[in-house]
Amino acid sequence: MSSAQPLRCLFAKVTPATRQTSRRTLQTSSRLNARPSPKHKSIKASDLGLVKKDGAPKQVTAKDLRAYSAAEKAALADRYTPAQLAAIEAGEAAIDPQDLAEQAAAREDPMKINYLDDFSTIHPVVDKPVRAPEENYDPNLRFKTGDELAEDLTNWVKDMPEEPERLDWMKFLDNTRLTVGKEEAERNPRSYLAPEIPKLDILRRGTTEGEEIDPATRRLMRQTGFSYREIRRFRVKQLVTHRVVNQTRLGKIQSMYTLTVAGNGKGLVGIGEGKSAEMEEAKAQARNAAIRNMQPIPMYEGRTIFGDVKGKVSATVVDLMTRPPGFGVRCQSLIFEICRCAGIQDLAARVPRSRNHMNTVKATVQALLSQRLPEEIARARGRKLVDVRKVYYGGNV
Repeated sequence: MSSAQPLRCLFAKVTPATRQTSRRTLQTSSRLNARPSPKHKSIKASDLGLVKKDGAPKQVTAKDLRAYSAAEKAALADRYTPAQLAAIEAGEAAIDPQDLAEQAAAREDPMKINYLDDFSTIHPVVDKPVRAPEENYDPNLRFKTGDELAEDLTNWVKDMPEEPERLDWMKFLDNTRLTVGKEEAERNPRSYLAPEIPKLDILRRGTTEGEEIDPATRRLMRQTGFSYREIRRFRVKQLVTHRVVNQTRLGKIQSMYTLTVAGNGKGLVGIGEGKSAEMEEAKAQARNAAIRNMQPIPMYEGRTIFGDVKGKVSATVVDLMTRPPGFGVRCQSLIFEICRCAGIQDLAARVPRSRNHMNTVKATVQALLSQRLPEEIARARGRKLVDVRKVYYGGNV
C-alpha cells in the first residue's frame, strides 16, 4: 500500500463533501414565487385608535365619526364625480353620528356573539315569522253591503274639494274600509296559515319558443328538478344491449334490454335499465332511469378517486385504483365510459374474475359510491385533518 493512500484518507475526514444529492420533484406545479408586495399599505386598528392599551376593542363614540377634511374631499374627487360626492355627503348628513355610535358598538359581555349580523331584518327561514296579535281577530267581521259602500262614496263626494285631484281619489280608495267590525281585523288580520311556497316554472326553463316537451321528459324534470337544457346536455352512453326472452304459458315473449349510463362530467353519474318490445322505447326508459338515478361521486382534486376501492356484484369484482395527474383512464371500455360520464381523468382498473358486462357496470358504480373520504376517516379516529399541500405547495398541486 502506498503512502499516499493514508494521506488521502486523512484529508477526506476534514474536507467537506462537495457532491450534491439530486432532489426529486414532488409536484408538477411551478415554483412558488415570493409573496408580492401589496398595492396599498395595511391599516391597523391601533393606528386608527380603535384598540385600547390592553388590546380590547374601543367603543366608537360620536366624536370619532368626524366629517371629511379638505384633503379627504380632494382625494375623493379624484375617484367620484361631483354628483356622487353630493350624494355621499347627503347620505352621511342624514345619519346621526350618535345613533351610529350606539348601534355600531361592539359588545364585551360574556353573552356576545362572535359575528356581526343585522338583527333589524327578519330572515324568512331562520327567524320566527311575525304574526299579528290575537286581539286583531274579530268573529263578527263581515263585508259591507252595496248600500253601505254607496253611502261612503256619497259622503266623500259631499266633502270633496272644489278642484279635486287624482291623488284625492287614490286616498279615498286606500282609506275606505270594505268590512264592518274591528279596523285591525281588516288592516292587519291574524292568520294561522303557512306562508305560500314560491312556484318555480321549471318545466319551461331551457326551452325555446314553440318547442314541445314529451310527457316522459316533463315527468323527469318534475322529479329531478333539472331544466330541459340541462337534461339535453347530459352525456348518455348505451353500454349493454341484448334480446331477452320471457317464457310464459302462451309461449316465448321477446323483448329488448338496454343498460345506459348518464352523467354531467362534473361528478354526477347514474345507471339505468330499460326493457320493452321496441328498441327505441327501451332506450328512452334506460336514459330517463339513468338521469333519475344520478348520484354525486367524490373526486380528489376533481380528477381521480380517493384511494383504492373495490366493488363486487355476483361473481364480478372490480378494483379501482387512484393515479397521479396525466396518467389517464386505463381500463376496459365499460369502465372508461362510466369515468368519462363522471368526469374522472386519472384512474386504473382491473377485473380479475368474471367479466360479465352488466355486473361490471354495476360493480363499478358501487365501487365509486363506496369511497371513504379523509374527513370521515379522521372523524372515526378522533383526529383532525390538516391539508399540508396548502403549506408546502401553496395549493397549486
